[in-house]
Amino acid sequence: MEKIIIGSDHAGFKLKEEVKKYLEKKGLRVEDAGTYSEERCDYPRYAAAVAEKVSVGKFKRGILICMTGIGNSIVANRFPGVRASLCCNIKAARLTREHNDSNILVLGAAFIDRRLAGRIVQVWLRTPFSGGRHARRLNLIKKVEHMIRSKKR
Repeated sequence: MEKIIIGSDHAGFKLKEEVKKYLEKKGLRVEDAGTYSEERCDYPRYAAAVAEKVSVGKFKRGILICMTGIGNSIVANRFPGVRASLCCNIKAARLTREHNDSNILVLGAAFIDRRLAGRIVQVWLRTPFSGGRHARRLNLIKKVEHMIRSKKR
């Protein structure tokens, strides 16, 4: 059974719960990294929890949800090997998998409802990476990550 990690802040909590139900109905094992209520909280904590586990390979993919998706994207993309993509429509979800091999889907609860979220998640999960020229570009991203890590030492 495939497993996926999911997290949100308070603004994304309701949508996260709906997406979790959808994933479980599709037969995925879901780890919830929080938050667990609509009580106000700080999104970087949950974005980092999901991104760190994807970065180190404990999970192949993750999903993050906050009000706009922007903050979660900023945090998640600071982790090596993470390619977090904010998607507000189905086409973006398909293209981010085909072209970028994104491994974290970011959703903005202020912009999509649960039905659209389900369709975006479905397309994102089912779409394979197309490779080719896009693989060459991912290798360039890996070189940039390596260069940045080398300069920090």
